[in-house]
Amino acid sequence: MAGLGTETAFEVLARAKALEAHGREIVHLEIGEPDFDTPRNIVDAGVTALRGGYTHYGPSAGLMEAREAVASYFSKDRGVLVGPDNVVITPGAKPILFFAILALVNPGDEVIYPDPGFPIYESVISFFGAKPVPLPLREERQFTFDAADLEARLTPKTRMLILNSPHNPCGSMLSREDLRHVAEIAMRRNLWVLSDEIYSKITYEEKHESITQFPGMLERTIVVDGFSKAYAMTGWRLGYGIMPKDVTPHIARLMTNSNSCTASFCQIAGIEALKGPQHDRDSMVAEFRRRRDFIVEGLNSIDGIHCVEPKGAFYVFPNVKALGLSSAKLQNRLLEEAGVAALSGTAFGPEGEGYIRFSYANSKENIARALEKIESLLQKV
Repeated sequence: MAGLGTETAFEVLARAKALEAHGREIVHLEIGEPDFDTPRNIVDAGVTALRGGYTHYGPSAGLMEAREAVASYFSKDRGVLVGPDNVVITPGAKPILFFAILALVNPGDEVIYPDPGFPIYESVISFFGAKPVPLPLREERQFTFDAADLEARLTPKTRMLILNSPHNPCGSMLSREDLRHVAEIAMRRNLWVLSDEIYSKITYEEKHESITQFPGMLERTIVVDGFSKAYAMTGWRLGYGIMPKDVTPHIARLMTNSNSCTASFCQIAGIEALKGPQHDRDSMVAEFRRRRDFIVEGLNSIDGIHCVEPKGAFYVFPNVKALGLSSAKLQNRLLEEAGVAALSGTAFGPEGEGYIRFSYANSKENIARALEKIESLLQKV
């Protein structure tokens, strides 16, 4: 257990709440959660389901009507034909990460993952006895990697590659050409790909691309997606995986042994999310884009900070190396002295040193207040 990691965001949130309890004003830019309520039509569908008796156990892989809805949505959205036999529904998207590595990776295997990246990747790889192999994401490449970087990290023990696009914490996206190169490598080296696409609907200038669109990749890819980010449903705990049909029974068996099943009424609400009106989601993404433009401009106006414009998700990952403080020290000073909760880049891996992650899932007014506080602190520094 001592080797199992955590998410620093929740630790910083707890510290920030403790400061607020003592009367401090804190601007929360640490947590990766939409600050919007779940759309009313989705809530109504969940309530109706509760009253209609969807309060009992369901199949471990998910209700058939929910799996059919996810398969239909994914097929249209990604342009890749899948059916309900390719779908497992889970309580949140994170179990798919956990289950896929548990089912497909043996102790001693190597798994390549992005650095900086979502901290649970490295944590779970290590926990199951495999070797995590970080793949650096470079600022000069807009926080992506090239095929040569990937090739250099492949060994005969490489079993799986983890992708995340749009990316947490950098907001970067892999292009179709990037994914084509990865697909060629995966096919040639017989790799599994775990593709974390949880931010697939929160993109701005560019359309999200999935590696499953390339021939042969659906048979060796597990896609992680869900409802938390796109539909502001974090508390509903509803996610899913898209995978080869022969993998589905194994992931479902892991569900049986751990969670039994995903809450039935939540799945009915998820069907409404996918099939119902999308204007609330689209409005939320449009607002995120306005906030992105606002925070990027604000950060780049502060001496010592340089911020690349993210292409998706709702995070910025500015370069703060010129300030002369470690990322961890800056995170602490921002919270303790300025009242701005943010995350050290090193919370996402060693390559995050010299960077800070801010979530702009907060109002423009609060972001403006945070920018003022940051600039005031850095004048002292």
